Amino acid sequence: MSVFATLKEVIRVLNEIRQSRAAIGFKLPALDEAISLGVIFEESVRRHGNLLALEFEGRSWTYTQLNQEVNRLAHLLKAQGVKQGEGVALFMENRAEFVISLLALVKIGAPAALINNSLSGEALVHCCKVTDAKHCIVGDERADVLAPELAGLPFGQGHGSCFWMKDAVDRKAPDWAMDASQAMQGHADLGLPETPGILAGDVALYIFTSGTTGLPKAATYKHQRLVTAANLLGKLTLRPKPGDRLYLCLPIYHITGLGPGLCGFIAAGGTVCLRRTFSAGKFWSEVQAWQTNSFVYVGELCRYLVTQAPTDAEKNNPLQKMVGNGLRPDVWDEFKSRFDVDRICEVYGSSEGNVTFLNLLNKDRTIGTTSVEVALVKYDVNEDAIVRDDAGLCELAKSGEPGLLLGKITDITPFDGYTNAEATNNKIIENVKEAGDRWFNTGDLVREIDVGFAMGLKHYQFVDRTGDTFRWRAENVSTNEVGEVLNSHPQINMANVYGVEVPGTEGRAGMVAFTLDADSDFDLDGFRALVDARLPDYARPVFVRLQQETETTVTFKLLKGKLREQAYHLDKLGKDRVYVRHPRSGAYRVLDADFYQKILAAEAGY
Repeated sequence: MSVFATLKEVIRVLNEIRQSRAAIGFKLPALDEAISLGVIFEESVRRHGNLLALEFEGRSWTYTQLNQEVNRLAHLLKAQGVKQGEGVALFMENRAEFVISLLALVKIGAPAALINNSLSGEALVHCCKVTDAKHCIVGDERADVLAPELAGLPFGQGHGSCFWMKDAVDRKAPDWAMDASQAMQGHADLGLPETPGILAGDVALYIFTSGTTGLPKAATYKHQRLVTAANLLGKLTLRPKPGDRLYLCLPIYHITGLGPGLCGFIAAGGTVCLRRTFSAGKFWSEVQAWQTNSFVYVGELCRYLVTQAPTDAEKNNPLQKMVGNGLRPDVWDEFKSRFDVDRICEVYGSSEGNVTFLNLLNKDRTIGTTSVEVALVKYDVNEDAIVRDDAGLCELAKSGEPGLLLGKITDITPFDGYTNAEATNNKIIENVKEAGDRWFNTGDLVREIDVGFAMGLKHYQFVDRTGDTFRWRAENVSTNEVGEVLNSHPQINMANVYGVEVPGTEGRAGMVAFTLDADSDFDLDGFRALVDARLPDYARPVFVRLQQETETTVTFKLLKGKLREQAYHLDKLGKDRVYVRHPRSGAYRVLDADFYQKILAAEAGY
């Protein structure tokens, strides 16, 4: 790098630091401090009442108007028996009523269980039970999915248990739920007396990790973390100002869309332009129509956009800054240059974890830096195990070498865990640097990278998930949990599940390898019926490998490293047969040479 280029980069980095000064005075609230997302929202109402807060499908609300709707619903819920501290399942698509319901619950102090709106059956029941939900707010669009499960739910049915929110279609509420959309209009629009007294240490939400067996883990989210997301994370990433406009199409039940997106903009007095789902074909025309200068992403959305043919709408677009996670280096440069985006703030973290990285200095192809004490420890991928020295302590990875990322658990960086104690304990690693220390295991491989002048701040790059979990379609997929479901198939002795790369896609597609009993034909129809019934779409294996024999380590753990390398490549499979799930029909068929070439050319439709 030339002297001029170096000087230019120094000036740019210093300017990034200067623009982050709004967050310098932030102090993490104490758990016994009276502060919550409800209080933050009310402060924005006081300061920005006449500004637009929310736009959705042709409707809009100022901060004052949105607050009035939130208060009406909150008073209705209270009148029907919803109490502070009682969990309430929130099961709805991205829409204005989701935002209203969420804010009403945080004002009451009733923890909202934010349920993935694609779930059904056993998975849906589990999410309600594990959070001990006493009530439910359901959108009309999901009512038919909820109805068959009412008998097995903790809140049952009735007007004090289930609250129905009207959607765009003019339908009546089912007889097992109260029409909250109509009933709330008869209640006062004044604030609630409980809101100012809600503490930072009170539970605000339950956010579910991506469920693969249909049994996701519920991560406890206190108001302390929501306040931090609103008043710190938002200011450090998108840096919203009053009047800024956010394009939000990520599900609000995920922390990426909820934290720096919704919470950050609410705190700043910005406008959230909400969309139910992502559409690559409509994205740029809507950005232009709505004049949105900010965007919350996951990497796969960005890959979809760069693979689209150029359009007039993408030219001279107003998009200036974006925040999200999972943007791969090969997509990063093309997206930034093609669409002329000034700031890409990659954020790394998990719903339940104590470690957050962010690309504060706007360095390309990095998850950025962190203030949390972290350790990158050596990890044996084949053994799926941390490497320890003779003293039983973890061996640290060298600079530039991928290592398992751990975050030290302290009073300042706690690990609140899940509702399940065993699941919580399984994420804690002890004796890392010294005897008795405790660290949160992210399950991710990360490396330290050189990004040039960075004010002495270490920068990191995401490498991959460890063997037990991989990422597909922006969701985490647990190999162990998928394996448990597949092992219930009568022909499968031991399912070995792992992720494999598919050209033109983000993350890794699911693949399973197993042996069959001698002289038996594989029941493809029964296998498909099982995965369709028991697994969410993102967790269903794309590839199925029938092995001649199962390979294990000396400690009888299933080998994954070799299988990942061989993947579905026809020249590496020997006598093993591979089936592939076709993206349109969902049927499993033998992987032949023609379709294999389509996969390699990124023309198979995944």
